Amino acid sequence: MATVATATLKTPKAESLFAWEGRDKRGQRVKGTASAIDEAALRVDLRRQGIALARARRQRESLKGGRVRPADIAIFSRQLSTMLVAGIPMVQSFEIVASGVDKPSVRKLILAIKADVESGSSLHEALAKHPLYFDDLYVNLVRAGEQAGALDTLLDKIATYKEKSEATKKKVKKALFYPAAVLSVAFIVTLILMIYVIPEFQGLFKGFGANLPAFTMLVIHISQIVQHQGVWIAILIGIGAVIFQHFYKRSRKLREVLDRLSLKIPIIGPILNKAAISRYARTLATMFAAGVPLVEALESVAGACGNIVYEDAVLKMRDEVAAGQRLQRAMETQNIFPNMVVQMIAVGEEAGSLDEMASKVATFYEAEVDNAVDSMSSLLEPLIMVILGVIVGSLVIAMYLPIFHLGDVVG
Repeated sequence: MATVATATLKTPKAESLFAWEGRDKRGQRVKGTASAIDEAALRVDLRRQGIALARARRQRESLKGGRVRPADIAIFSRQLSTMLVAGIPMVQSFEIVASGVDKPSVRKLILAIKADVESGSSLHEALAKHPLYFDDLYVNLVRAGEQAGALDTLLDKIATYKEKSEATKKKVKKALFYPAAVLSVAFIVTLILMIYVIPEFQGLFKGFGANLPAFTMLVIHISQIVQHQGVWIAILIGIGAVIFQHFYKRSRKLREVLDRLSLKIPIIGPILNKAAISRYARTLATMFAAGVPLVEALESVAGACGNIVYEDAVLKMRDEVAAGQRLQRAMETQNIFPNMVVQMIAVGEEAGSLDEMASKVATFYEAEVDNAVDSMSSLLEPLIMVILGVIVGSLVIAMYLPIFHLGDVVG
């Protein structure tokens, strides 16, 4: 049985997904899924493809549809590239890719792009209408591929770039997740002890008839503050977090200060530096290989670094390159790139293989990030266990100190 997937889109928000069955020109039974305004529009669309509709069933989709994530865009790019390499027309490629997507939000995005392409827009123009999912770097690469007549090759490079970038981000998030998770557990355990356990000991200590140790009194006072003022403290912390997030999104200066500080954090800072360098090199290699002029490429590279310190440095490099300076010299003046990176870029400029050398730099630093994350995890595990043990152990000791001195009180 052959399987065909079709979709028709006039107004994306009004469309529904249909599961249909019919017969093609040879009388062979075919079936598939399609997006259409109604069954009549679906019948017309299938008739254009030589398929006589037998039956159609409207399928229910989730209202929310899930978020469109960078990983979804990477998969979409890879699939579209594969379809174009196979010689399948672009519009039909969109239909096939959309029919194989489980997430409704991604399917609607693909069909919206397909509708724009069908109406006469170029692919990069259609993608530019969705800046939340396709940034300037993506759009510029697609435009370069369309101009060079090598869209399938460029989409393959974009997919590779997206996959490697996401892999690097996941590694960095993995490095930060474990300590954050353990410290969160330690905080929750401490709150439970402060609110429920320590008050029980406090009631027991009242019958001792003696002064409590200073350390025990300190812990009891902290427990009382948490019990009586804890809600207000939590509200203030929540308000502070909202205010911080508000200014963080709107203040570039604040983000720059925090990004600069993050690069200097012991253990984590070197990982963030290496991740920024790997993104810089990988984006530069992809853009240059696509035939994008270096000055224009550097503008997109700046936004892909993921750190304002590197973004500002790359923008300054762009200005120097636009003024006639070599990329190697422009990198040296910023003093944030290791000598090895500068020298490899210099070799690439001399040999006319800048994209190849930048790709090697990216591969090297991606491996460095992997190794650094693994090493950091091994280093932080015992350190965090010690911190957790000190916090919980201190509370336990504070509660048992009066019991240890009970013999002296009785004597």
